[in-house]
Amino acid sequence: MVISSIADGIARTVEGIGDSVSGAFFEPVIRLGVTGLARSGKTVFITSLVANMLDRGRMPQLVAAADGRIAAAFLQPQPDDTVPRFDYETHYAALTADAPRWPDSTRAVSELRLSLRVRPTGLLGGLQGPRTVHLDIVDYPGEWLLDLALLDKTYAQWSDEVLTRIASRPQAAEFMARAQATDGTAAHDEPTARGLADSFTAYLHAARAAGFYDCTPGRFLLPGDLAGSPAITFAPLPQAGDAPRKSLTREMARRFEAYKAQVVKPFFREHFAKIDRQVVLVDALGAINAGPRAVEDMRLAMADILSAFRPGRNAFLSQLLLGKRVEKILFAATKADHLHHTQHARLTAIMEALTRDARSRADFAGAKTQAMSIAALRATTEDTITHEGRDLDCVRGTLLDTGKRAAFYPGALPEDPNRLLSPARDGADRWLEADYQIMRFAPARLTLKPGEGPPHIRLDRAAQFLFGDRL
Repeated sequence: MVISSIADGIARTVEGIGDSVSGAFFEPVIRLGVTGLARSGKTVFITSLVANMLDRGRMPQLVAAADGRIAAAFLQPQPDDTVPRFDYETHYAALTADAPRWPDSTRAVSELRLSLRVRPTGLLGGLQGPRTVHLDIVDYPGEWLLDLALLDKTYAQWSDEVLTRIASRPQAAEFMARAQATDGTAAHDEPTARGLADSFTAYLHAARAAGFYDCTPGRFLLPGDLAGSPAITFAPLPQAGDAPRKSLTREMARRFEAYKAQVVKPFFREHFAKIDRQVVLVDALGAINAGPRAVEDMRLAMADILSAFRPGRNAFLSQLLLGKRVEKILFAATKADHLHHTQHARLTAIMEALTRDARSRADFAGAKTQAMSIAALRATTEDTITHEGRDLDCVRGTLLDTGKRAAFYPGALPEDPNRLLSPARDGADRWLEADYQIMRFAPARLTLKPGEGPPHIRLDRAAQFLFGDRL
């Protein structure tokens, strides 16, 4: 095991040095990780980003595009032959059809290579021709990133934490009753283990639908080819002293360790360790609409996500990354088009506050972080209507459920984010000062001029922060 770990470390070091030398002297490669929590719009973000890089008429805040230094942009086969390709063409067709629809969500890791021919700047700009810069976009579920927190825990610690956290949630009632009625010291039998795992998985799906973010292990929600395997056939159980060999608790603990070793660690070794820049997409408006407990849950999830980018906290990750760290991390509150632009600064401030505690404790070793409110694809227009004698700044769009056009006022976000975060930390059941609502809008039918990508909000600023310096 030790020799294997050393060999893996040497191989990754050599591979990293080779990539650095190749990038410095030939064609630089930027590995952009894109992840997001539930319903954050990850697929739409990648699709719109690529479309707006291919046709850059709506990207004035991306300096290389504004200066005309990007001579061409084109898609190429990605270098990882064993990773599925992000299906850009199908997703783009869904968004730009005569009857546009939101594309299907991706449910596993995928990748896409966008290559840019960029004219150099400076004194040597006139002497050198354009160079090629590759942007490798790696798409992966946010739930898989949250699994990193499992690596530092034993099965007993994880069980105690999960059962304490979910005890009061109505979505967990059926599972909690089953777990409390189970004797973990009894001999293991597979039907009991399967029943517990199925019940726990049903809870995770219900919790995610209700707006909770601590829905791990991530592969329970997105099992892929692991469906039905022992590695995801376990669940938290109340701990009652030392369980004997071949007991249900001991088997659950063994499978928990197998999940960490055979599912979590390979993901970070094969994908996460190679990322240079990272964007984390968050449906903050959805959490606010769900109430204080969902906001607090999202804040804690942000802290867990940030732990992935400070490997000193985790011995395995420190060994895996060998000093390599993500250079820039963008936390983006999506669906900004659901608000009038006058509230965008407040949404950004809330996003900054949600990550402030974790960022202040993190040692990023020079990595830059930023919060932003964006809409990768603008689905609404702005309007002002008069209601009960006062003007309300609204957004207008096509409702996803009915297909009707409607103007919508979601409520005013507070100028001070603590008006939301304080009751969230205190465990309040609902907001006392206001109600916040969201609507589900369908994508608008697009009429694009030559050279224009889909309409968006601040996607160009996000691109400039994430990789503009490398162009």
